[in-house]
Amino acid sequence: MTGPAQHHVAVIGSGPSGFYTAEALLRSGAPLTVGMFERLPVPYGLVRFGVAPDHPKLKQVATAFDRIAAMPGFRFIGGVTVGDDLTVDELRNAYDAVVLATGAELSRPLGIPGEALPGSHTAGDFVAWYNGHPAFADLRFDLGHEAAIVIGHGNVALDVARILAKTADELRQTDIARHALEILAESRIRRIYVVGRGGPAQAKFTAKELRDFLELGEADTSVDGRDVTPDDFEPQRPDDPELVEKLSLLRAFSQPATTKPRRCVFRFGLSPVAIKGRGRVETISFRHRSETAEDIACGLVFSSVGRKTAPVAGVPYDAHRGVHANVDGRVAIGRTVIDGLYVCGWSKRGPNGTIGTNRGCGIATAEAVLADLADRRPRPDTPDALLARLAGRVTRIVSYPDWTAIDAAEKRRGALLGKPREKFVTIPDMLAAMDA
Repeated sequence: MTGPAQHHVAVIGSGPSGFYTAEALLRSGAPLTVGMFERLPVPYGLVRFGVAPDHPKLKQVATAFDRIAAMPGFRFIGGVTVGDDLTVDELRNAYDAVVLATGAELSRPLGIPGEALPGSHTAGDFVAWYNGHPAFADLRFDLGHEAAIVIGHGNVALDVARILAKTADELRQTDIARHALEILAESRIRRIYVVGRGGPAQAKFTAKELRDFLELGEADTSVDGRDVTPDDFEPQRPDDPELVEKLSLLRAFSQPATTKPRRCVFRFGLSPVAIKGRGRVETISFRHRSETAEDIACGLVFSSVGRKTAPVAGVPYDAHRGVHANVDGRVAIGRTVIDGLYVCGWSKRGPNGTIGTNRGCGIATAEAVLADLADRRPRPDTPDALLARLAGRVTRIVSYPDWTAIDAAEKRRGALLGKPREKFVTIPDMLAAMDA
């Protein structure tokens, strides 16, 4: 970037879509700066708190985010919650464009009786807990039961089932949070059911995620033969290699060995009707696609049936889709676009695709921002003036160098335990690490 910045863009959220949008803006050659607002002192969003600890290669994308953060014109503004510490309107008064990259943090409910019983959880809460998210670190999960049921056939459901199926030794050298490893080490769960209403071909998990179940050290994987026929494993689209591999793996799981102490069982064609129990979860009632009924005993259930974006005050919301209301990335009321307000990533299109999918999505939103900047009217405020006022409202505004100090401290803690890092799971501990 040459010459003084003429435009300023705020990005709310520091997950993949936020970073990719920032990169596209800063590489455009336009004279602008990007201020990235994050409510936590640590960045990366989904990469830090959503990717399973036993998938370290997926976390390597963070090195690309670090390179983006080093680009001229980028500023990380951590420890600031938009909606509480400052409003969207304040940002719009100080920045030429505001991009919401807030993800899909809310889990969709099953909407069945008994969902609030103790022992019933969302998969999203469990994932955030074992990944050390400060807002979820104090949750309690009772793993002292023989059986657990995961409802859903997406990749998150498989992550939850796989973590439950692994031993502590299989997880010990990952970046799983210490509190989670301690609880998982005492787990008495021996049967994990992964249940969905569709057939094998309709399952949304990927072949890559399914392949991980071949590597479980202490758990066999099977498909319940009552739910399927041989035709269910024949792909309707034989030119689709992803589908062919997925069905081939499930076919192999339909003839499993049963020699290991734990077992993960895939069930198909079952829709949950009610969660039952006297004071806590004891069984789940399902309706089979054949219209028969079945109760499965369990002490623990995780629902993984979709996610939605949390509404933000001052931003129109599409309740049906569970995203910020938008037209091709421009926030809108109906078809009327709101000046200077944009959205990207899962809060734009819903929770689908891979981490890499967010790059194209971010580029598209950045192109919309750039196309509109020429017509932007002067703003009554400036980013520097806003941040000066903000400093009096929050405990501390966290910079990217501050984050690198937290990062280094976590890696030092992890090295002592043979782990890539040992995460801080409270905000005070994160802030203390910046000055240690």
